[in-house]
Amino acid sequence: MNELKIEATSSTPGIILDKNSGKFEIKGKSFPEESRSFFAPVFDWLKEYQKDPNEETSFEFKMEYFNSASSLILLEIMNVLDAIYKKGSKVTIIWNYLDIDDDMLEAGEEYAELVSVPFEYNTLHEADFD
Repeated sequence: MNELKIEATSSTPGIILDKNSGKFEIKGKSFPEESRSFFAPVFDWLKEYQKDPNEETSFEFKMEYFNSASSLILLEIMNVLDAIYKKGSKVTIIWNYLDIDDDMLEAGEEYAELVSVPFEYNTLHEADFD
């Protein structure tokens, strides 16, 4: 399965989905004009990954900001991870947030209530956020 890598821009997150290395990450800002079309390759990739996932999947979110359209997309991604988890694979969502950003922590906690996948929370300082 090929790696999916999308470089970050000022309005879209950087994305790495790599089954071989086990790196699954979405980071940065997310407020694309067309959220659904921007994230379409991610869902295509996850649809394939879901057929034969790794025994363990640690999916890392390191979001600085996201709008409401992106928020729904992130939940849909988590729902795919939840389906993988419910089929017996070990899945963990790692939610990184800046130590001064209580709203981002609360967003992670709200997501955690909507899926059964275990969440881990990492507090980062601005210097560590890259």
